[in-house]
Amino acid sequence: MLGTIAKGKIIDQNDEAYYVQIDGLTYELKRKEVTQEEQPELGSEVRGFIYDDKQHNREMTQFLPFAQADQYGWAKVTEVKGDLGVFVDIGLPDKDVVVSLDDLPFDREHWPHKDDQLLVHLETDQKERIWAKLADENIFEQLSARFPNDMVNKDVFATVYSSREVGSFVITSDYYLGFVHSSQMIRPLRLGEQFKGRVIGISQYGRLNLSSLPRAFEEIDDDAQMILMSLRRKRDKTLPFYDKSDAAEIKNYFGISKSAFKRAIGHLLKARYISEDKEIGTITLINDPEDKENA
Repeated sequence: MLGTIAKGKIIDQNDEAYYVQIDGLTYELKRKEVTQEEQPELGSEVRGFIYDDKQHNREMTQFLPFAQADQYGWAKVTEVKGDLGVFVDIGLPDKDVVVSLDDLPFDREHWPHKDDQLLVHLETDQKERIWAKLADENIFEQLSARFPNDMVNKDVFATVYSSREVGSFVITSDYYLGFVHSSQMIRPLRLGEQFKGRVIGISQYGRLNLSSLPRAFEEIDDDAQMILMSLRRKRDKTLPFYDKSDAAEIKNYFGISKSAFKRAIGHLLKARYISEDKEIGTITLINDPEDKENA
C-alpha cells in the first residue's frame, strides 16, 4: 500500500535507478535514494517507503519521511489551498502531502500559513491517496513532559496545535503543554504558528498558562496603550497634548480624565517610550515597545 514501508525484488536497473516489483507493481528506486551500505543487485530484495510523486509515478525511497503511518513527525507547511487544505513537507524529495480542509479549523483565520509547523502522521485511503493527519490531544499528552515548578514569568518558545475561539493549545520546545487565552493575544494565534510567549501561571489542568503579548505591552495599563496607539497613527508620531493640557480637550480626544491621562503619560515617560515638550505642549513617540518586541 502506498504510504508504507515495503519490501520488493529488483527486476531491472540502469545508470539512474533500480526498478522494484511489489505485488505485481513496479516502483522506481533512484540510485541517489539508496541509503544501504552495499548497492543492491539485480534480483536482490530491497526495502523502502513507497509513494506516488507529483506526476503520479510510483516511487520508492530509502530516505524515510519524517511522518509515516505509525510515526508522527513535524511537517512544515509549504502551500495553502482554500479548496483543498494545506500541503506539508514530510521529507520526500518530490512530493508534499495534504492536510485536508476537513481536518482544519472552520474559521480560515485560524488556518496555518506557509512555514508553520504541524505534527502529523500518514493515512492512505481506498483510492491510494496519501493524506497527512493532525495529531490529536491524546498524542500531545503522550509526548508531553512535566515542567518544573519555577516556570512562572519565564519565556518559552511554543507551537500551536489547536486553535479555538477561546484560545490556543500549544506545546513548547521542551514539550510542556500550555494554553494561551484569547485575552492574552494581540491577534488570534494560528494552528501551527510558532511564537515566543511568557508563562503567567499554571492551570488546574496541569498546563502552563501563557501570554503571547509583548512584555512591554503587558506592563502598561489600558490608558497608556490607547495613547500609544494614537501616537502610532500620526505620521510624525506626535500629539498636541501634554500634562498641562486642558481637561476638556483631553476628555474629548481620548475619552479619559486629565488625571488618568497624566498618570498614563507618566508611565510612558518613565519607560522612555515617549518624550514631552512642555514649551510647545506635545508628546512624541520615540521608542515604540511594539517595534522593539518584533525586532
